[in-house]
Amino acid sequence: MSSVPTNTQDLDDRLSEPTRGVLESLKRSEGDFLVLGAGGKMGLHLAAMLRRGLDIVGPQRRVIAASRFSSESQRQEFASRKIETQRCDVLDPKQLAELPSVPNVFVMIGTKFGTSGQEGKTWATNCFLPGLVCQRFAGSRLAAFSTGNVYGLSEVASGGSLETDRLNPVGEYAMTALGRERMYEYFSRELSIPVTLIRLNYSCELRYGVLVDIAEQVLAGEPIDVSMGSFNVIWQRDACAMSIQSLELASSPARALNLTGPETLSVREVAKAFGERIKKKVFFTGQESQTALLNNAAQCFERYGRPGVTAEQMIDQISEWLLAGGGTLGKPTHFSSRSGDF
Repeated sequence: MSSVPTNTQDLDDRLSEPTRGVLESLKRSEGDFLVLGAGGKMGLHLAAMLRRGLDIVGPQRRVIAASRFSSESQRQEFASRKIETQRCDVLDPKQLAELPSVPNVFVMIGTKFGTSGQEGKTWATNCFLPGLVCQRFAGSRLAAFSTGNVYGLSEVASGGSLETDRLNPVGEYAMTALGRERMYEYFSRELSIPVTLIRLNYSCELRYGVLVDIAEQVLAGEPIDVSMGSFNVIWQRDACAMSIQSLELASSPARALNLTGPETLSVREVAKAFGERIKKKVFFTGQESQTALLNNAAQCFERYGRPGVTAEQMIDQISEWLLAGGGTLGKPTHFSSRSGDF
């Protein structure tokens, strides 16, 4: 990774630059693309990578971003990149029906944070909505974002959960995430819909992610909780690129794919690394466990190669970004929760 971006526009451009693998995948694809739930933390970069990639490989095709969009300025971020936008509450059948029918659909809709106290909405969004989406886009190929939370905790020494491991969700959010997968599995079989289930944890960039959470705590002099002592991360450009490529894997029955970085990182060691770079003393609380929420993405690397950015490079750049006054999204991941409450 080259020098630290000088502003958010530069950062967004880097995060949405298509890789060679994306360009080759788009050459083999046909038709337009729809990104459902594009207003989340990763949607802009995935949609923009699609748009830029299609502009390179041709012929001209559409990329449509559908979301409730929290503001007009957020919608304009897509429009300024030649991405078509459509405001849509997908839980409203009428609005869902008004979306264009396209052969390629990325489903990024989901609820995690604020799950406690909003359980009904979480179940509706994560379990009821996938059925609506599958019925509406029964003739499309789907890449649906899931999470490593469906596995539950695994032994740190094991290298993380594999796609073939038994699913054992901890907490109500993780249960709804498993419910989401089961809905896609059911409709994939019943309606012969090709589906890829992308079990992602955790995507990271300079303004958001587990590494940013730790860095901000170090900067603020707050104690670092090491109860969830290990984790995986993947640079957001790599996560977007591999997600786009994974659409080709979609099959009936649905196919799961772990998506994360190759390194099992120690919270304690990462905090120390930030402390050295930021010149701050680091404080800790809690005690490491032998288990953590970890994914093994070996299958993904066999297909697409290893991510282009290492965890050490991310730590270096996040440190420089924050020390230079770079802003964050202000959305902590709560990755340290072992109870599954978010």
